[in-house]
Amino acid sequence: MKQLRLGVLTGIFVIAGVLSWAGAKLWNAYGTLPGVPLAAPIVLAVIAVVLFATALSLRGRLKAQRERVPGAKGVEPLMAARAVVFGQASALVSAVVAGIYGGVGAFLAMDSLEVPARRDQAVYAGFAVLAGACVIAAAMFLERVCRLPEDDDKDHARADA
Repeated sequence: MKQLRLGVLTGIFVIAGVLSWAGAKLWNAYGTLPGVPLAAPIVLAVIAVVLFATALSLRGRLKAQRERVPGAKGVEPLMAARAVVFGQASALVSAVVAGIYGGVGAFLAMDSLEVPARRDQAVYAGFAVLAGACVIAAAMFLERVCRLPEDDDKDHARADA
């Protein structure tokens, strides 16, 4: 499984943002732009909290497992792999969603902040981008927690050869 790269996620965010901004500009020219739902930043924030809580739980269990604490509940490798896949998928989707809301928010901020409804929509979009960044940070933390330690035996074998 490949590790998440911040550059790839940033590229996805920027591409989605530019396309969303252009789409919002076009949509607004031919009709009424749909609103940014208030639930968007809330849902992203909930996903970030779930990812962060999962990472903290796994980190504690892995630490107890490594230290061989009696009665410690270990972590099954498949469960850790599923958590990492969930984190990676969440980060990729969050980069797209945050880019979309970032583009719409930028369009609304440049176009019409004097209209109270549009200003509120721009604020919701800004919070959605912030919550999307939190999802990405939590996913990368989860991935770091579940990373396997380096195999010291391979390093010693290479040095001997």
